[in-house]
Amino acid sequence: MVEVSIDYKGDLHCEASHGPSGAKVETDAPVDNQGRGESFSPTDLIATALGTCMATIMGITADRKELSLEGLRIQVQKEMSSDIPRRIVRLPVTISVPLAGSHPSRKVLEAAALSCPVMESIHPDIEVPVTWTWL
Repeated sequence: MVEVSIDYKGDLHCEASHGPSGAKVETDAPVDNQGRGESFSPTDLIATALGTCMATIMGITADRKELSLEGLRIQVQKEMSSDIPRRIVRLPVTISVPLAGSHPSRKVLEAAALSCPVMESIHPDIEVPVTWTWL
């Protein structure tokens, strides 16, 4: 179990502390929801979690195969609903892999990304289209 402690700092700003490491993350409400957009919004962190989880699981898989994924780039866009309740409706992902498209580990790396714990935790109503770019 990992504990994250959140302190509300006022003006829609929060500071989250990661129990095991003490690392901190700040959030602010987005401009389109009464905030100033001075940091990640809570829903931005979901998009961030998805991309970093995909990269991490791909990295674990690559390490097992003694492959380098240095230069891997993942971009996640976050699209919010225009109706109530306010929610994430779409998280388009673009993954640029620094390996040839014909690489023998391509399918294993793709499967790893698509089965990361965050992807497995995203509600099925949220669309997550993934676009792959291989060298």
